[in-house]
Amino acid sequence: MGEWQRLFVQNLTVPPHNQRRRHSPPRESTAFQFILKSVEGDALKLRALDEMSDVEFQLRLSFFDVTYHHFFGKTWRSATKPLKAGLGHPPAVVFHETVYFHTSLDYPSIVLVVEVVATARRRDGTLQEMSCGFGIIHLFTSRSEPTDLNLKDKGLSLYHGTPRALLHPLLQEPIEMNKYLMTIDSCHLQCSMQPHPPLEAVYHLLPENTPVSSLQRIPGMLAAHEGDLFQKPRLMKTVTWYLEKLSIHLYPSLERFEEELLDLLMSDQGNSMLDGNTLAVQERRLHIGVHNGFCFVQPPQVVVVVPEAEVARGRTGSLQRKQGAGVRPSSEGQALVLRSRIHLTEMVHHPAFGVVLLLEYVFSVASGPDGKTPSVTSLTTPAYMHSIRWAVWNPSPDATSSNVVLPLQGGVQHNPSHVLVYKTPPATMSSEEVKQVESGTVQFHFSTGSEEQPAVAGKPSSSTKGEAPLSKNPPPTPSPRSPPSPQVLVSTQDYSRGPGLSISQLSVPPVSCSSKTPSQPSGGALPSQSSEALRQLQEDNPRGAITHLESNLSYTSLAQESPAADQLQELPFTPVHVPIMALGPHSESPSTGLTRAALARLRASGFPQLLDCNKEPIQIVDPVDPVNFIPQREEADLLQNNEIILQFLAFTRAAEDRTAFETWPKTIYFTFQFYRFPPVTTPRLQLVNADTSKAASFISSSHILVQIKEDGTLNLGSPGFQLKYMVDPGFLKPGEQRWFIRYLAEHTLQIDAWDGDSLLLVGSAAVKLKHLLRQGRTAVQVHRELEVITMEYKQDTTVMSGEILKHGGVKPIGVHAVVRGRLHLSLANIGHLCEQRQRKSVSLPPSRSRIISSHDGNSGFHGGSLLSANAYSVGNVCQAQKLADVDSELAGMLFSRLREVSATFQHSSREASVTRRRKLERMLSVRRRESQEGDAAKKTSLIMGRHEDRIQHSRDLQIIEAYRERIKAESIASMLSQAITTRHTLYATFGTAEFFEFALKNPYNVQHTVTIETDNPELSVIVDTREWRHFKKLTQTTTPLEEDMFHLQDDLTPQVYLRPKETVHIPFKYQAFSLEHAATMQQGPAELMFSKGKEDSAAPWKSCGIQTKHIRVSFTASGGKLLAILSVNVESQPHVVDQTFRFYHPELTFLKKSIRLPPWHTLPGAPVGMPGGEPEMFVRCSDPNIVCETKKMGPGEPQDVFLKVAGGPSPQIKRFFLSIYTDPWLAAPTQIWQFYLHSLQRVDVSCITGQLTRLSLVLRGTQAIRKVKAYTSHPHELTVDPEGIFILPANGVQDLHLGVRPQSAGSRFVYLNLVDVEYHQLVSSWLVCLSCRQPLVSKAFEIVLPPGGGKGSNKRITYANPYPSRRVYFLHTNRPDLLQFKEDSFEIGGGETYTIGLRFAPSQSAGEEEILIYINDHEDKNEETFCVKVTYQ
Repeated sequence: MGEWQRLFVQNLTVPPHNQRRRHSPPRESTAFQFILKSVEGDALKLRALDEMSDVEFQLRLSFFDVTYHHFFGKTWRSATKPLKAGLGHPPAVVFHETVYFHTSLDYPSIVLVVEVVATARRRDGTLQEMSCGFGIIHLFTSRSEPTDLNLKDKGLSLYHGTPRALLHPLLQEPIEMNKYLMTIDSCHLQCSMQPHPPLEAVYHLLPENTPVSSLQRIPGMLAAHEGDLFQKPRLMKTVTWYLEKLSIHLYPSLERFEEELLDLLMSDQGNSMLDGNTLAVQERRLHIGVHNGFCFVQPPQVVVVVPEAEVARGRTGSLQRKQGAGVRPSSEGQALVLRSRIHLTEMVHHPAFGVVLLLEYVFSVASGPDGKTPSVTSLTTPAYMHSIRWAVWNPSPDATSSNVVLPLQGGVQHNPSHVLVYKTPPATMSSEEVKQVESGTVQFHFSTGSEEQPAVAGKPSSSTKGEAPLSKNPPPTPSPRSPPSPQVLVSTQDYSRGPGLSISQLSVPPVSCSSKTPSQPSGGALPSQSSEALRQLQEDNPRGAITHLESNLSYTSLAQESPAADQLQELPFTPVHVPIMALGPHSESPSTGLTRAALARLRASGFPQLLDCNKEPIQIVDPVDPVNFIPQREEADLLQNNEIILQFLAFTRAAEDRTAFETWPKTIYFTFQFYRFPPVTTPRLQLVNADTSKAASFISSSHILVQIKEDGTLNLGSPGFQLKYMVDPGFLKPGEQRWFIRYLAEHTLQIDAWDGDSLLLVGSAAVKLKHLLRQGRTAVQVHRELEVITMEYKQDTTVMSGEILKHGGVKPIGVHAVVRGRLHLSLANIGHLCEQRQRKSVSLPPSRSRIISSHDGNSGFHGGSLLSANAYSVGNVCQAQKLADVDSELAGMLFSRLREVSATFQHSSREASVTRRRKLERMLSVRRRESQEGDAAKKTSLIMGRHEDRIQHSRDLQIIEAYRERIKAESIASMLSQAITTRHTLYATFGTAEFFEFALKNPYNVQHTVTIETDNPELSVIVDTREWRHFKKLTQTTTPLEEDMFHLQDDLTPQVYLRPKETVHIPFKYQAFSLEHAATMQQGPAELMFSKGKEDSAAPWKSCGIQTKHIRVSFTASGGKLLAILSVNVESQPHVVDQTFRFYHPELTFLKKSIRLPPWHTLPGAPVGMPGGEPEMFVRCSDPNIVCETKKMGPGEPQDVFLKVAGGPSPQIKRFFLSIYTDPWLAAPTQIWQFYLHSLQRVDVSCITGQLTRLSLVLRGTQAIRKVKAYTSHPHELTVDPEGIFILPANGVQDLHLGVRPQSAGSRFVYLNLVDVEYHQLVSSWLVCLSCRQPLVSKAFEIVLPPGGGKGSNKRITYANPYPSRRVYFLHTNRPDLLQFKEDSFEIGGGETYTIGLRFAPSQSAGEEEILIYINDHEDKNEETFCVKVTYQ
């Protein structure tokens, strides 16, 4: 046995399940590296092995498909290792083996089974093998991503038994949770697995699903000097071989061989199939490929061989056979010849490389009264193929040129193409010499030199140097849908590169080969199609297209195969605008504990003391203490009613804020949103100094928050502001209590603080709510001191093109955080017992009820009449009602009903109007007097009245009968549709997918293909099996899952096939990303009126403004027959907000921002560029008019969220939400961000630091006279005139003068608000964009000062007037907190010198500061600038 035969027999594999091989186009393969270290555990010591010798252990790896219960691929076996048992250590077997493999089956149900096998010898010397357990490893996740397994500590658990137990039908997915699998205690396998991309270089040498050891040599790979062959595999050089003068001889002759072949085919198919038809040999093909013992190195080339006599005629002949007729010879030659030359460019000088040849016949069935064979170009000829003979040639490595004669093989033995081959003649009486000839022979001449290759006109000769490495890419092939080109037709005669297409392939349009190719049975003399298979082929494929399983054709159209030169290459995504940094998923502003003095002052301020349900003081929790969150303890708490209290106590200035004195607000209000409650805007709160002593500094003093009464006075009797939230389980959905507990444990509360006068944002604070978890206690309270931080976003600077092309060149700059103050906040959670409600609450479905059935009481039909579907009381009891009371349309047509309505209207009017009542009384008295005058007239009028009533009633009955006949069909159809309608209610939040399954049953005794249609795209059918499996795993739904369950029509409408009386579960997903946003035009504090008894209460969580969505899902069978109707009512609920962003942008322009996501799972200290295991992010926006996307810049690089928002007119505020996901199916958002875009009028100012720049703005009055005042965010840099309150006339025009004196260079924003001081409304708002540059420094000084709280230092510098005239100069500095002038201005004569007195304030810390001194002229323009470098040491 040669090297090729030995490798071929050893590496035979079991193919995957047929359902897995139906997918086209082929999937990309994924390479893995699997490291097996050791097996530990007492289970290795089996009692059955005690009496045996030479006990060793072995690991075996096999592939298993859990969905179809199918083992496939090749089982790998490790070397046997002995058992090692040391003192104090469990028994262990050390393997230290590395296995490599690759697979394209990226399904979560594809697993790798690891079996531990013990081998020993019995006393009689025979070998005994016993299984010690097995483990299961999933190769891919639910998102079809490769698994990165690293079990360092615990190892892989092993199960009892053998892997054959996985074939049991009760073992369904998820297989690890099956009760029939029992884990072996304290026994595990130490291993690791990870993707191995370097293995992609040898994909063409190693077949799929074939594990190989690290030391196993693969033909075509260079041997490594030492160590692992597959760590960095290297390929052997290839050479080009040429095969020519190829001919095939069949025994005893070609004519006799094909005659017997056609006779056997006709007898196998039966007379019923070929009644009057002709069976003919349409084409003879030869597959030629290079095989390395494992697989074909490249897809085999396909060429056409013709009888020798037909070569002279110039056309391909065909042998045909008509039933009952004789054989008509198709040719006179006795050999099949190839008219072209074969180029094999993938050959390697290796003994395991061989050339495999496979002869294949194409047969056709054609009808015709004359029995003539149809042309090979006929489009209506059914055709199918059979493999006839095959051969393999192993050339010697040193061969260069020779003639080769090979015997052909056939029958049931294995062949490299893995197909069934036509039988060989019986060889019982033949000698070895005859056996070599009677199956047929193939002969050809091969050469390796390029000098023997003939030149072809119009075609360059191929390179024959053979220096290129062995490539894994298949040869280029034409598209199956592309028309035949002249170049392809020429390649049939001069075959330089395959696989090409034969004449029949070029002339007959091919079809999909996934399911139309008939399988070949193994029984009988000829392994051909049965009669049923041939009949099915004629019905399904009437056009006679030949399927080409041997050609690896491209699945892309010609439109997608445009030259690469016509397509522009997109560069890696790098935002031109600098990204800003997000705070993080669980950000909290830094907080410090209150000092004892501060606590004493706050306690003495008279804040209301909180008491628990037992009227006792609440336990105060230290915020520094860790929180031990135990969900079971919270759920078992008897006090399920949580009263959440927020107390806003005081606000302290930040000592590090240099502009605190100028920008410190007098009033303040807060905005936030707690859980699912509506957003809250507090009323304006006055800041009152808590420490009235003179010793207290202005900066460090705390200010008590005091409510302002309606008359403008302060409510000093009750300082602070308190809000209560009653989280009662009666208001929550069933099962939502654990969601609320999780919210408290994991989320933070974002609080925005606003200036109550200027309506400018003071800053934002964040506090974690985990300290509100009571954990079995009656009540808890925590005091927090939160830093209020404002984020200043600089203008987007222009990024140079060189920085754009740098990898990770753009950094999150332009963001400056400023601490504006500290908010003293108290949070409490008081538990109460749940009170039983008298009224029945609205029943909400539990979160785990994911299966909707028409038999669970949700049907829409409950009995009743045709006109009143809802007229029922209890059970089957129905109360009779008047038709006129039921149907308003009928009531409007009845005469009696009109009279009753008229009488009722008169009666109600009589009660309403006294005058009309007196008139009616007089009319009744007149009629009474007339009735007393004569009884005859009375009887006559009575008879006439009754006659009119009978006429009206008869008319009404006729109208009712006609009306019932008209609506009878419609009413019956409506009632029948209600009988098949199932109602279901969903409670959905923004961005979260709600999953459920509907049990659809086919009530008929025949099969149906059901079409599923919905009238709202937010409710869709899950057609992807991976997505379905993902949601079933999330919701723990145990219903069966089917692969390829749905068929999608051209309009993507899903269809499902139902057998008679069958019930299937249809998966649905509801997910809404759109929210209705109303752009607000004003902002300001809410003037809440707190009446006594309802003070400090918040609204319930359910929003009254959200309407219910009604979605109808219809299940329609063929012919428009309705099988079922699903009516889904969607109740949208408020969602949780994790983080808030505010951007101020010029009006009517696009805001383009890039927000850098924080590192989610990267390890500290990880090098740049190393993948840190961070998940891929996906984003969705609530506003469809906003562009949002996320792109990664590379492995290990940060990820940015890109936003593009169109701004509105000033002062519009646009609010939208952004949901961030870490799974591709977008099941539940990891974070929900809230965005506010303030559109402001833009004013651009170009100025110099230290110099005053003046400009003016035009104010336009509103429809009413207003008392307004202008406020700025940086009063030390931007001044306004008029400075105080002034009158803005109605519809008038007035100028507002601005003076800009920046203190630092750069680009930044300054906000300017014009506020109505009476109603605290925003009239106008501007965004002042400053572009500042620093003046030239003429002199520089240096001074050294001691740090600490000293008295400061006095210094002097001189300045000479360079002008001949007398001048006035003004002095300014960029650090007024560190430098003060003796005089802010001075006057000096021409040419004179003036001494400027300086006083440096003490610094609290050591370091260096650069202080600029600006000397300006009388117009406040900069004359000179001095720089003083101060060193504190």
